Amino acid sequence: MSHRQWLEDFLDRPRVRQVIIGVILFNAAILGLETSGTVMAEVGPLILALDAACLAFFTAEIAAKLYAKGGRFFRDGWNVFDLVIVGISYAPATQGLSALRALRVLRVLRVISVAPRLRRVVEGFVTALPGMASVFVLMSIIFYIGSVIATKLFGAAFPDWFGTLGRSGYTLFQIMTLESWSMGIVRPVMDVYPWAWAFFVPFILVTTFAVVNLLVGLIVNSMQAAHGEEDAANTDAYRDEVLMRLAAMEAKFDAVMAARGGAGDKVNRPPSASD
Repeated sequence: MSHRQWLEDFLDRPRVRQVIIGVILFNAAILGLETSGTVMAEVGPLILALDAACLAFFTAEIAAKLYAKGGRFFRDGWNVFDLVIVGISYAPATQGLSALRALRVLRVLRVISVAPRLRRVVEGFVTALPGMASVFVLMSIIFYIGSVIATKLFGAAFPDWFGTLGRSGYTLFQIMTLESWSMGIVRPVMDVYPWAWAFFVPFILVTTFAVVNLLVGLIVNSMQAAHGEEDAANTDAYRDEVLMRLAAMEAKFDAVMAARGGAGDKVNRPPSASD
């Protein structure tokens, strides 16, 4: 076994993954402590040193994967994701790039790439994106139509909420989320336009209870499909392993029987004239 293959197998061991997850979670706690002025005033140098140690650990891990996998490293999207996340941490703390330094907390997302279960959840979500795009287009059409109607109907009396197309869209989005929609928006509008419920109630039924649930259904179906494929793959792998073991046992059995048959021929062979 070559050094690269040994290193790749070592990085794929469950114990090594658990250590990596532990370092990621520890680094997440460190990054959270950096936001506390009291903690930084007391043990700021220690916090920064621990953060640098975690970054060095992640860098060594990425370098080991690059050496072990070679060009195959960039064929896996999760490896590229890890490389980008760690690379952001090396952005200089200048005024123009200070926002990138704040993105160091994205290292916590590396838990997704290391933990297989979390990775399957994200992969299922990504698989659902094409179907979700169609739902988003439908939602955009509904919001555009609703915004035009609301602006024409309620814009004169409530310019802060429905004065422009953009304000109407934002107000309708708030109504869709059911955040203060009744007492905060709809009832004041109904004080001026008593029939306004005929617009808002169907809008909520269509968006909140129909279209949003379409998104949930797509994600759930995608997750179920991902788990189904995983179960099928595990079943096929287990079947292949069982068949290989049975083939090996059959080969050993044939060898033992052949050996016994040869020995029996020697014992039971009748003596020849030369004997």
